[in-house]
Amino acid sequence: MTGKRITNSAGSTNNSRGDVLRVLGALKVATTDQIQRIGAPHLSFRHADKQPPSKEKQARTASHTGALSDMRKHGLSENGGSTQTGESLRNLTLKGLEAASHELRRPMTDMGTTARGAGSSGASHPIAVNETVIALLRPKPNMAKLTDDLPHVRAAAQAAVDAPEGTGTIASYFTEVPLPATGTWNTPGKGGAQADLVLTAPQDQVPLLFIEVDNCHESAEELTIKLEKYARFLRRKVKDTDGKERPMWRTRWPAPATSSGDKAHPPVLLVFNHIGDRNPNNTIPRLIDLTRHLWEGQRQKGGHHHYDGKIPIIATGLRNLREHGPAGPAFLRFGRDHMQPLLEAIGNPRREAADTRAREETRRAHQEYKAQVRRAAEEQAAKKAAEREARRPVCAGCGGKFTDERWEAVRAAGWGTPKDTHSQLCDDCKHQAVNERQEPDQAPEVPVQKAGGWRSRFRT
Repeated sequence: MTGKRITNSAGSTNNSRGDVLRVLGALKVATTDQIQRIGAPHLSFRHADKQPPSKEKQARTASHTGALSDMRKHGLSENGGSTQTGESLRNLTLKGLEAASHELRRPMTDMGTTARGAGSSGASHPIAVNETVIALLRPKPNMAKLTDDLPHVRAAAQAAVDAPEGTGTIASYFTEVPLPATGTWNTPGKGGAQADLVLTAPQDQVPLLFIEVDNCHESAEELTIKLEKYARFLRRKVKDTDGKERPMWRTRWPAPATSSGDKAHPPVLLVFNHIGDRNPNNTIPRLIDLTRHLWEGQRQKGGHHHYDGKIPIIATGLRNLREHGPAGPAFLRFGRDHMQPLLEAIGNPRREAADTRAREETRRAHQEYKAQVRRAAEEQAAKKAAEREARRPVCAGCGGKFTDERWEAVRAAGWGTPKDTHSQLCDDCKHQAVNERQEPDQAPEVPVQKAGGWRSRFRT
């Protein structure tokens, strides 16, 4: 078998096996087509021209099909039945989950089960969950892997690269996550929910999002019961490692601090895949009415709402999500009347704007207060300076004002301090007065003695 690795007889590469481990580790069960679209989206462009579609799919999924064949021989993966359209489903074994935990950098306790038997009834729900992940991810082709492809292939791939981004990576998604209202994370009791998907992508401003996927088989009443279970879980508090009580969900998932503190609940996204008999256009209005007590906030004076203790509930259709992605207007927040991008729908833009205005007003008020204090201090200092200037002594000699040093000198007092003898004079006038006093008096004139003396009287 020339050109093929002995240990990987199907010719798979490490990259392909890594794709399989990451995708199946996160999604639990998937088709080879879904694995390829998430793990190696550039292959969709390289083989887009092949006809018929079956040949195109066979070509772009060949490397991952080979990887799955090799992994099955090594006990890492297994066939998990087939979809309603006849596609083979694949899932990991326990050994494969352990390998996937290293690829995803997750502890084994977060890896869940092997999803064995998920395809026994066609796996329509897991397939819809996977398609929801793909629609949110919007995987981008790696242009470096298309350098040798034809120009029209690269152009189509570049258009996908330039399109709006998706949310998170495959490692950001967790499937079938228990949300225990009683019991523990590992052994949940009755009355809790199980999230179809949990998305944690703080790098894309989505720190935590619970996702429920409905194939339009459930009624509004049934969905309401499920959301009530979410509310029970989100209200549950347990002791954290520091001994303080916190909402149970906060002990597992980090969430940013908010002005509402622990009262702020993470959002729930409902994705409707219209393959069942129920029309989501009829289900959603009824669901909005039935769950009003769960999501409706309190209106504030500024026109925004507070949602303390409430669950932001958002709805979208899988077709809309595929078309627009998370950055497009595909999401309806319960209580609002228009479609929004995901970040706006899960957020509270009016409150954020109100909080920003309040912070700006507080900042301006603080600055104005500091300016007033500064002006008052300056005025007080100027007043004191003027009063001091009015008291400054004037020289009795020249009429000039004393310098600060001279003023201080004439005011000096205390034991051992000599009294200034010219306290009414400035320095210059004092020096002049002292110098004049110290000049010596002129000596008295001595009369000149005339010539002669006693000898002259006896001259002959």
